[in-house]
Amino acid sequence: MRARQIMSAEEIRRAIVRVSHEIVEKQGGANGLALVGIQHRGPIIAERIADAIYSNEGVRVPTMALDVTPFRDDLDGAFDADAAGVIPDAAIRPYDPSTTTVVLVDDVLYTGRTARAALDALTHLGRPAAVRLAVLIDRGHRELPIRPDHVGKNVPTARAERVEVRLAAAGAAEDEVVLFG
Repeated sequence: MRARQIMSAEEIRRAIVRVSHEIVEKQGGANGLALVGIQHRGPIIAERIADAIYSNEGVRVPTMALDVTPFRDDLDGAFDADAAGVIPDAAIRPYDPSTTTVVLVDDVLYTGRTARAALDALTHLGRPAAVRLAVLIDRGHRELPIRPDHVGKNVPTARAERVEVRLAAAGAAEDEVVLFG
């Protein structure tokens, strides 16, 4: 399988900074925002976006991680997310949903099924004032009518290809995005 780098560490950094500016611009400031990273690399990207917002706006946007596995519609078997403790207790949620625009953050948007599962998971935390979606890579091939509001890079791919986001904070040697195919 052939592999080629489609984003370097510097390109990832620039994309995250640009996305942070877009998020703040669309919100009309940094107040009233929360970033919710979809496990596993989404929380790392959400923290980096929050750091970029803080550098530019001087406002610390709350972040949290969200495991959407129990809400996926492509896994077999029923799973009780509340019983498994997957959904964080409302007492530890870093934002008030009724007054907050939640930006879901993920590394790669492909079929849209993970984003749909994240929307379902968010309802367990309370209904946000608004929800937006930010992704580092949009590779197309949607199976659901889901469109990101903020994209680091659009990468047209074939279904047989695979996009891998590697982040040093997640154990990779360096930050990069690699296309296999």
